[in-house]
Amino acid sequence: MTIYNYIALKNNKDIVKGKVDAADLREARESIRKLGFIPTKVYEEKAKGEEKEEKKDVKPGKMKKLGLQDRMDFTSTLQILAQSGIPIIESLMFIENDAAKLKVRLVAKELRRQIMAGATFADTIAKYPDQFGQIYIGLVKAGEDSGELEKTLQRLLELLNKEANIRGKVIGTLMYPMFVIILAVIIVLVMLMFVFPVFKEMFDGMGKELPWITATLMSAGIFLKTYWFLVPIILGSIFGFCTFIMKWQPSKRKIDEWVLKVPLLSDLIQYSNFANFIAVMQVAYDAGVPIIECLYLANVTLTNHTLKTKIETATLKVQQGQHLSIALRSTRVMPKMILFMIATGEQSGRLGDMLLQATSFIDKKLDGIIDTMTKMIEPIMLIVIGSIVLTLALALYLPLFNSYMTD
Repeated sequence: MTIYNYIALKNNKDIVKGKVDAADLREARESIRKLGFIPTKVYEEKAKGEEKEEKKDVKPGKMKKLGLQDRMDFTSTLQILAQSGIPIIESLMFIENDAAKLKVRLVAKELRRQIMAGATFADTIAKYPDQFGQIYIGLVKAGEDSGELEKTLQRLLELLNKEANIRGKVIGTLMYPMFVIILAVIIVLVMLMFVFPVFKEMFDGMGKELPWITATLMSAGIFLKTYWFLVPIILGSIFGFCTFIMKWQPSKRKIDEWVLKVPLLSDLIQYSNFANFIAVMQVAYDAGVPIIECLYLANVTLTNHTLKTKIETATLKVQQGQHLSIALRSTRVMPKMILFMIATGEQSGRLGDMLLQATSFIDKKLDGIIDTMTKMIEPIMLIVIGSIVLTLALALYLPLFNSYMTD
């Protein structure tokens, strides 16, 4: 028999410590449960330093940020265990011991430690906004206050899955043109650096003036082959400049405003933004969150600065007593069908149901937009690649054709 030290909960609130004799860890846990306690930490007596470890505090800033998939895995495990009637402390201990990623285990450990010290789950995760985000924190608080944490976790999981799905669709739509652009750049560089120089001697031997397109590309090829080390520097500089422009607030605002004027792209931006916005509104409203707070939480999901600013203005109007549908209509950025559903929900007293229908409508609309864009992008990319190949072919064969015509 082995002696096991334990830390457990008595009556779901008091922390008790003690020792039990058991053949293994599982038997030790069973023995502790028979005493009427909920085991939160069980370890062999020889494993010194464990009690010290419980006292360690992990500062939020030192924890690595949880990615979308990490939050999905964390919430999924927590929701399944909560559905099975397992207390939050035991659920967090399970994640602490079994999660695949160290950063998830560390977060679970720190949450469990603070809850054992008397904090609520909502108050504890509120200390880690970088790990969970304001939406997650706000909905957990609402769920805990209403006594429906299990349902809230299920809704949160649906929201996270929806976010991942929308992100995947948008990225998938943009990946093809990005791949084609990168491929085009590689083709041009290879042709200029390795193919054009091969033809140089032959063209020089003709003793005739080269067409401007051939001369320009030939010079570019010689320059790139001579100063090849500048290629990664130039490409890196272009990438860095584009990244800076996208993140620099003044330029980002202008870009966000401009994309809303581009046909089809504006639809993709609007519907992908409002898909998350309405989904969060619906979940928060059903969880009992006040409408003003619902708007603040949902506004966090908006990635377009122009849309975010207009919704912030609408939120202020709602705070001043204006109806939600009227305030949102004044922004002139939300689809009319969504506004109609929200107005109907307000008038009938079934806003939660109408927000749910609006979510379904936006999902179908977004699928249609992505479908259309995909069908349009393919021929456009073919034209781009074809134009590049044609230009390079003309540059190589025009001198030969001119020579044949003059001889």
